Amino acid sequence: MALLVTTTTPTCCPCGRSITARIPASASSFSGCFVRAPRSRAVRRGMAASGADAAATAAAADGGGSASPSLLVFSGGTAFNGVVEELKKVTTRVAHVLPVSDDGGSTAEIVRVLGGPAVGDIRSRCLRLSDESTSEALSVRTLLGHRLPLDPSEAKMEWYQIVEGEHTLWDGVSQPYRETIRAFLVYFHNEILRRSAEMFCFTNGSIGNFFFAGARIFFQSLDAAIFLFSRVSQIPAESLVLPVISTNDRLTLGCELWDGTIIRGQNEISHPSNGRKEVVNKDCNSCSALPSRIKRVFYMSSEGSNLLHEVFPEANRTVLEQLSKVDCIVYAMGSLFTSVCPSLVLRGIGETIASRSIPKVLLLNGSHDRETTGLPASGFVTAITDSLNRTYGDPHKSLKNHPKDYVNALLVPKGGQIPLDVKNLASQGIFRVVTVDSINDAKTGIIFDPQSLIQALTSLISDRRFVEPDLLTENLESVC
Repeated sequence: MALLVTTTTPTCCPCGRSITARIPASASSFSGCFVRAPRSRAVRRGMAASGADAAATAAAADGGGSASPSLLVFSGGTAFNGVVEELKKVTTRVAHVLPVSDDGGSTAEIVRVLGGPAVGDIRSRCLRLSDESTSEALSVRTLLGHRLPLDPSEAKMEWYQIVEGEHTLWDGVSQPYRETIRAFLVYFHNEILRRSAEMFCFTNGSIGNFFFAGARIFFQSLDAAIFLFSRVSQIPAESLVLPVISTNDRLTLGCELWDGTIIRGQNEISHPSNGRKEVVNKDCNSCSALPSRIKRVFYMSSEGSNLLHEVFPEANRTVLEQLSKVDCIVYAMGSLFTSVCPSLVLRGIGETIASRSIPKVLLLNGSHDRETTGLPASGFVTAITDSLNRTYGDPHKSLKNHPKDYVNALLVPKGGQIPLDVKNLASQGIFRVVTVDSINDAKTGIIFDPQSLIQALTSLISDRRFVEPDLLTENLESVC
């Protein structure tokens, strides 16, 4: 076992007391020494590996292949979270691919002061996948999922209680976990104090985001931070949480509207705040309408403001590797242009997806939002196709693939508001549209019933005939 070398770093708080915690002296000496003994040989071996290697090791511990299907899901950090628990009952062999361009909420303040990629969506998915089978696992999950109060002074006061180790949130967390988590919270605190010119606002701050940011800055690696968070929260070794771009730099999302307008920043595209520092309101009815429909999304330099500042980051190689071998690809429900499409516009993603003869399933939203107002189901498919083909970017880097090369099945929540234009879907080569039981959520409207959704998805994966066009008259199916 590697030696854990530590140093002691004092930090002062407004009340004059010092905050002391053990900080790992180096990334290399830290690996493998920060959690309790894992419960299974698969997880033990997974701790010695990273990324895709962890999943391969776990499969080997089971004696080779597994009967459970493997999936890759493109999503943001909110909408798909509601079905993660149900999906875990069927398979843990899932690669969750998430964007790192979110610039709203707690993430925005971290990016503003410390820079780096946005980690909010990744943290959110890691927490949903985390273990909750023991009282300590639940305590760790509660701690990392906690948000500070909205009042700035109350938020700051509670943060100091947490970082000093005096808050009741630490109850039930054993010493090894406590020392590991608190070390990176203190490291994060040191980093924001070093930037005294930028006053950090703790309002509604996510403790998990702070822990994640501390780990990323310490390791100077987003992948290493994800690995650490995954092990601390005991995510199944076969489950991968992957940033679509593996970077330690800040990424800015831009969008071009059909009227030529350029909007900079993911939050300004989906839930504009008009410069106000407040909790992001994701109710689409609270946002003003876009002046024109979205033509495309793209990445731009941090200080950029127009198309001359477009940049072309590389896709995470592990994402491309997973795309080449999973049993099913899923485009999840949620914000189409700011949660799903940012992962699709990168070179290599469209090429790899088009080359696979497997289920490629779009989970249609139950209602419109600011980004998709007026779009029918075929419009969602077109947006995905244009993103993967990079249709409106550099013509020398674009593809000419057909929609059916990227999407060959739709799962639709029963009673949803998105029009099902069956003939247009058929012209796109999509002949399998499955209606799934839904729930009328008081906050978000019509959403998939998680159990019915996973049942429908696993049925598609097991039915190898579905990639062949069915008769149009058999286009609509119901799953009860």
